[in-house]
Amino acid sequence: MSRAEDIFQKLIYFGEDALDEFILNRQTEELFLDFKQAVSSGKNFTTLHRDDRKNLAKAISGFGNSEGGVIIWGVECSRDMEAGDVAQAKVKIQNVHRFLSWIENAISGCTIPSHNKVRNHIISCDENGDGFLATFIPKCEIAPLMTASNSAIYIRSGSNNVPAPYAVIAGMFGRTPQPNVELIIDAKNIEALENKDEDMLYPNSIDNPPEQYVKVSFSIQASNSSNVIARELYLSCRTVDNGSEYNKVRFLNYNQMDTIPGIEGQLNLITRPELRLPPRGILKFCNVEIILSPFIESDFLLEGVIGADQAAPRDFRIYIAKNRLRSFVARIIKGDEDKNVVMNEFFTDFFRGEF
Repeated sequence: MSRAEDIFQKLIYFGEDALDEFILNRQTEELFLDFKQAVSSGKNFTTLHRDDRKNLAKAISGFGNSEGGVIIWGVECSRDMEAGDVAQAKVKIQNVHRFLSWIENAISGCTIPSHNKVRNHIISCDENGDGFLATFIPKCEIAPLMTASNSAIYIRSGSNNVPAPYAVIAGMFGRTPQPNVELIIDAKNIEALENKDEDMLYPNSIDNPPEQYVKVSFSIQASNSSNVIARELYLSCRTVDNGSEYNKVRFLNYNQMDTIPGIEGQLNLITRPELRLPPRGILKFCNVEIILSPFIESDFLLEGVIGADQAAPRDFRIYIAKNRLRSFVARIIKGDEDKNVVMNEFFTDFFRGEF
């Protein structure tokens, strides 16, 4: 996960508490973070104010041509002689949902070409409809981005978006576009099953084996979100700890891939040389089944990575502490909770990945 995406996820999970922490710690504007006050109040305007549009366009160009970044709308900065621009106070955006709509409508017209990966999130909203907004601008794979208003190409330098020098622009135009492979987890399912074949899951040494066990299943896929063809896509996945000697991780339906021998509990797949994934294409690597018994002895940890030739790898992991795992399995076997609730818990709380 990039630094910019990490900041954005923090704002999603912690909301206004994250803003309070930035102000308390005198967070400075930096390479991946910008604070802005919203000028658009709606009193005299029915669309985004030109100053907000200008700031948005410069940020999309600057962050998009660099390594990505986040704008937090609704924070006042003060100038510190040593630290630079630091978060000083919260200044709520009037009618934050309307402001979000204006921002969304303005994004496509801010730069040439438009950056279609920009995302927004309302950090918080009070009873009057006022609040704070975060705009996440990932690195653009089809750089350079030029602002539509003044035909300038910006890059992020320290805490500012500055016009790119000629040598930098020349390097951008000469850069070969790279594939961008993104992780997709699909076909998710969790169920409690009867232990009909006891010898398969539990050894004969157990006097009273459990009558049920839990099966978590999903598929690991990759999508090519770039504008170039992706080649030699790969998946490496290993089980670091099963959580119990009776637990199992199974990898299924990967017959269309070349396998590379690895250690026990590890799967190494790579697409065959003739396979190419076109832009917006989706490839399925394999299905995964995780068999969990009520006998939990340790933490559960599964780690993996997907990628392609000349593409940045995407890591993912499933980690469950043993006490949490023991409770989770018991709840599913008991069957009192809605299946969608426990499934969402598994793929939200235990699964971490660069999607």
